[in-house]
Amino acid sequence: MTHFNLVKDCYSSAWHRRHLIVPVYIALRLAAYAVIVPLLGVMINLGVSLSDQSALTDQDIARFLLTPTGFVVCIGLVSILLLNEVLSLAVMTAFLRAENAGVAQPVRTGLAAILRKSKSLILFSVLLVLRVTFIAVPFLLACLLAVGVFLSEFDINYYLSARPPEFYKAAAVIIPLLLIMGWLLLSQLSAWALSLHFVVFGETSPRGAFGISARSMAGDRTKLIGQIAIWVLLRAIAMGVLALIFGLAIGVIPIRPGAGLRTALVLILVLAGLWMLMRLVVAGVSVGALAKLLNRHFDKVGGGASLPVPDTQKTSAIKKAVLAIIVLVPLGLISGAFLLDRVTTTDSIEIIAHRGAAGSRPENTLASVQKGIEDRADWIEIDVQETADGEIVVVHDSDLMKLAGVNLKIWDSTLEDLEEIDIGSWFDPAYDDQRTPLLRDVLELAKGKSKVLIELKYYGHDIALGERVARVVEDMEMQDQIAIMSLKYPEIQKMQELRPTWRTGVLAASSVGNTAKLDGDFIAISQGFASSSLIRATQSAGKDIYVWTVNDPLDMSKMISKGVNGLITDEPALVHQVLAFRAGLSTPERLLLWLSEALGLEFNTKAYRDDQP
Repeated sequence: MTHFNLVKDCYSSAWHRRHLIVPVYIALRLAAYAVIVPLLGVMINLGVSLSDQSALTDQDIARFLLTPTGFVVCIGLVSILLLNEVLSLAVMTAFLRAENAGVAQPVRTGLAAILRKSKSLILFSVLLVLRVTFIAVPFLLACLLAVGVFLSEFDINYYLSARPPEFYKAAAVIIPLLLIMGWLLLSQLSAWALSLHFVVFGETSPRGAFGISARSMAGDRTKLIGQIAIWVLLRAIAMGVLALIFGLAIGVIPIRPGAGLRTALVLILVLAGLWMLMRLVVAGVSVGALAKLLNRHFDKVGGGASLPVPDTQKTSAIKKAVLAIIVLVPLGLISGAFLLDRVTTTDSIEIIAHRGAAGSRPENTLASVQKGIEDRADWIEIDVQETADGEIVVVHDSDLMKLAGVNLKIWDSTLEDLEEIDIGSWFDPAYDDQRTPLLRDVLELAKGKSKVLIELKYYGHDIALGERVARVVEDMEMQDQIAIMSLKYPEIQKMQELRPTWRTGVLAASSVGNTAKLDGDFIAISQGFASSSLIRATQSAGKDIYVWTVNDPLDMSKMISKGVNGLITDEPALVHQVLAFRAGLSTPERLLLWLSEALGLEFNTKAYRDDQP
């Protein structure tokens, strides 16, 4: 039998048992997440409690993970996530090895086998993570070294957007390293493919299972790699076909204000439900097929005997639980929609123009600031740095390579230098008159029209940035029209000491821990990390939460529905349109828009050069 036919036969076998595999797969996912989420919270809080602040953000996270404590926490988190996958595969394999028919008996038999080895499975997961880490870390460190050698002279945003020769030199080093790492991992994982089986079904210790598996697979590793590749390909094809069908179906549904909106949103909900259900079916059948494939190899090397039927009578309880779920889930959805429809909601959001209206004008220029004001933004967000002659200028990157192709660090430049450099033509030749503005110029333009959110940029070259910004703001008598934020939390604490009555906030590109406990009046975070729990915790602590960079209408609607206090966006005018559109929707219709975004729909396909804070 060819590899393809063998894998296809495994998929066929799993499909024939879908009535058992799919419900159990879904139940395992729900049960696993019910356990994993609290454990993740415990692990993260443990890691933060061992640090010297209430939350870890950006470079703080990287530094923390490089410490011995951070490494242990990271291993723990990955182990928990891996345990979810190990359990799914182990349960499916246990079903295959149960000597009985029907549905209830394989479920009971398989779960009994897994519970009996729960401690061994946890240890197995930790050992597997450590082994993979041991292989991967040297290659990852080498990749970091390549980044330091080739991509450290200029700001990283320049390399990502312009892709100069140094970018490709780094890629020429990093890509082979990653390919070699991937091959070594694949080779080792194929050798360890039966280690889980020896732990659960072969009465082998987790430590010894890897060696036994490697010896058992010595002659079949190449075959297994080919079979796994085919398994991955077939799964990807099935998922791709589903995505294509769903995308085509939802693409023909008109979503527009007016009488047809409610019908369109209901159709989206129905299609989304079918799509998610089919994804679960494909995922469940795929795991069943993988279990079947590995189980064949285990039988080939003389694996353990079939599992005995446990002495228990829980068939009735299982049927009742499944029936309760089948009945209560749709009832909950229907009653929840009814109750939500009785709720009246009002949108309240601050519109924050990212580097001015950077979607319409070149970023951090007086032109973009003016456009943000014209678009009725509540705040104009800008970035400031110090020049060599002590001026405070508005610019994001550490140099001007991205904006002008000029190799000049901001901290090495003078105001006279900057006045000679065109930073607008890259966007459109019509803006060839734009130069790097002073903070004073932006404040003067925005005074009495929009408030100004000032991000302090350091790049390791701080002379007196906070003090100088404070003096400029006070000279303009705009203390009540500005706010200060930074990625560097200690600098925000320093600013609070300098001007304790000013509005300040922490900018977090990513975060773990309790950001709500960080000093400041607000938190600014990537929309990808803006979970409902984080939003509630931040607001309960009396702080506002802003999210960036939100440019798609559905993303905007989702964040507004979540209750964030402000949207940092390149398209401030678009936020006003979304607010007007949402004003005519009921709460369930707004939730359907939220679901549409979660399914990957986008209305704004414009490409942005830089969406970093």
